[in-house]
Amino acid sequence: MAELKWYVVRAVAGQEKKVKTYLENEIARQHLEEVVPEILIPSEKVYEIRNGKKRVRERSFFPGYIMIQADLSSGETTHVITSIPGVIGFLGSNEGGADKVPVPLRPQEVNRILGKVDETEGVEEQLNTPFIVGETIKVMDGPFNGFSGTVEEVFEERKKLNVMVKIFGRNTPVELNYYQVEKQQ
Repeated sequence: MAELKWYVVRAVAGQEKKVKTYLENEIARQHLEEVVPEILIPSEKVYEIRNGKKRVRERSFFPGYIMIQADLSSGETTHVITSIPGVIGFLGSNEGGADKVPVPLRPQEVNRILGKVDETEGVEEQLNTPFIVGETIKVMDGPFNGFSGTVEEVFEERKKLNVMVKIFGRNTPVELNYYQVEKQQ
């Protein structure tokens, strides 16, 4: 019976998905699925507005790190993982010493990270572009489409803004949703 523990693998930042694919392919090729049953990139879905269009993307909680559930009692598995292109090594291993034994995550650390990932599965989406009071924005949707304005108040919890828009030469306060406006460059 394999003793599975969670380990953190350091990867080249920005290449986590590619490294995960390489790892999955190599593990399948060498029939090590029992020894390495799960590979995970802790991430959350965020959405942002670009050119008036809503885009959803995944953002990694820990850029450059991949979590692996594995039994590393045989040195062969460790070697397979570290020989993958883009893998720098294990986090917490005694890199300076001759014994490069990876240190597993404590159960409470694993629960905290996995709990954070599970939490975001339930959350629909989060906006990645918070607005600042005094910032100039452009209205992209609704009856004030095309108008520019200045952010007067930000309601983070409701995802709304109070914006001062100039209509017919007069400043008019308008409440808008985050997705209705875009930061002006």
